[in-house]
Amino acid sequence: MEFATFADRAGTIDAEPADLEIVAHVRELLAEAGDESEERRSSGAAGEPQTLEIVARFAQGRVFPAWDSTTLDIGPSACYEAIARAAGTNVSSDDVEDRLAEIGEIGDVAASYDFGGQQGLGAFTGGGADDSGGDSSGGLTVREVYDTLEELAAAEGSGSQDRKVDLLFGLFNRCSSEEARYLARIVLSEMRIGVGEGTVRDAIAAAFNVPEDRVERALQVSNDYGQVARIARDEGVDGLDALDLAVGRPVQAMLAQAGTVTEALEEWEETGVEWKYDGARIQLHHDPGDSGPAGESAAETRVFSRNMEDVTEALPEVVEFAEETLEEPAILDGEVVAIDEGGSPLPFQEVLKRFRRKHDVAKAREDVSVRPVFFDCLHADGEDLLADPLTVRHDRLRSVLVGADSDPESADDEDIEGLSLLWRTDDPDEIESIDADALEAGHEGIMLKDPDSAYSPGRRGKHWRKRKPDVETLDCVVTGAEWGEGRRATFLGTFELSVRAGDTLETVGKVATGITDEKLAELTELLEPHIAAEEGQEVDLEPAVVFEVGYEEIQSSPTYSSGYALRFPRFQGVRHDKDPDDADSLERLERLRGH
Repeated sequence: MEFATFADRAGTIDAEPADLEIVAHVRELLAEAGDESEERRSSGAAGEPQTLEIVARFAQGRVFPAWDSTTLDIGPSACYEAIARAAGTNVSSDDVEDRLAEIGEIGDVAASYDFGGQQGLGAFTGGGADDSGGDSSGGLTVREVYDTLEELAAAEGSGSQDRKVDLLFGLFNRCSSEEARYLARIVLSEMRIGVGEGTVRDAIAAAFNVPEDRVERALQVSNDYGQVARIARDEGVDGLDALDLAVGRPVQAMLAQAGTVTEALEEWEETGVEWKYDGARIQLHHDPGDSGPAGESAAETRVFSRNMEDVTEALPEVVEFAEETLEEPAILDGEVVAIDEGGSPLPFQEVLKRFRRKHDVAKAREDVSVRPVFFDCLHADGEDLLADPLTVRHDRLRSVLVGADSDPESADDEDIEGLSLLWRTDDPDEIESIDADALEAGHEGIMLKDPDSAYSPGRRGKHWRKRKPDVETLDCVVTGAEWGEGRRATFLGTFELSVRAGDTLETVGKVATGITDEKLAELTELLEPHIAAEEGQEVDLEPAVVFEVGYEEIQSSPTYSSGYALRFPRFQGVRHDKDPDDADSLERLERLRGH
């Protein structure tokens, strides 16, 4: 497929306001990308993705599968430099940045230049520039774009950033205006044409005549829209049904929403109750492998964050736990918790000192110790458990953690290392007692779970509910701030909060209490890179950071665009494990107010 064809289809989708029509356009795009004669001309080598797979990812602004931690690792400034070089000798990266400030969107900026014919890497592509500024040697293909971006992602070491800019310049140098628009968006992960995961799911089903529920299940276990599109085309329902979880390939985490004990017992009759840990979500993938000739371990262990980032190297304790405990291939869902010398839990902020650490891990480990606690088993010894009830999965988790050398029947759950206990009860008083024990132990409170529920990757549904102590909290996107006064003049000190309302963000108030000077310094450092505009003391922020905010009441208010205001908001912490798309919604705000 020519990249110009992809760009043309993307432009059509971008201009379409209706969701159903967007699905239809994506269906046509996938069908065209999946045409067999086209595949014969554009398939890669064995193991390389086919054009259909690439297009399914590009449509979402992805280059690699969602589970793959590979990144392009190229920032906006490098992209601006590549655009400037392709645009001509009289254009600088500062000119590109100035135009971005004026136009407001990098795709439109890239499309505003005439590319092609510059000297350098692009001269080796062959042919001359056509009237649109693109290369006339047959056109840039989707596969060529992918192969170049894959090479760009692999560049590392001395001179790698220059190499990345050269490669990207070579692509822009062959682009027409419309191709440049969508190349820039893909490179900076800012596709924004209204194509979400659900759109691609529905389009795959329609393009290749397979049931949506089978596509949904295949996506849950593979977490790869490109692979699922190819299998739907080539193998149909049988191929989709044959897809399974794979140790080493992370899936999206099942999520919880807020809820009460009364709601849980009314809907489920009895509920599963777990302690809620003040830690960071992890997904452990372990394959013990076979012992080597000298008895050395051949185990493969990977640890992934809630956002499927590979954090294995930062958490050697989790790897050691897996290699010492697990005797069969397994995928476990849990949390990693920071602990003091006595084993008591430390605040979430202490976990973060370890969680994203890339250097001096040994020194960090001396300063902050962590331990894993697991509450779910998604896969064990070749068997997928996603469709099994929670109670069955927890029993399997228990047996996995006990190990083959122990007697599962005689093991006391409280003595099983790494196991999060699961109580099953219909007694509100017992639930309150469990909650009190969790708080006394230094944890956040309890989780309420439907004992009969399956595990639904990526879903935030009613089957898991978090119950927090004291004040209710909301996870809000920080969309603005104000510089402080006096000794706090160099800090951002008052923060504007917003919730999701469809594709927009609506304000619900401001928070300035519950924050020490030390914390203000940290928050200022975190938020300054996201400043979009300033006027006096007021600052507009790009939606990038999520705060957890406590409050006493939700009131109607004409002051904020949501129509509501948080009464006595108090800063609880930064949700480093959440993106703005995961923040709370206006719908939830209205539901909480109704209660």
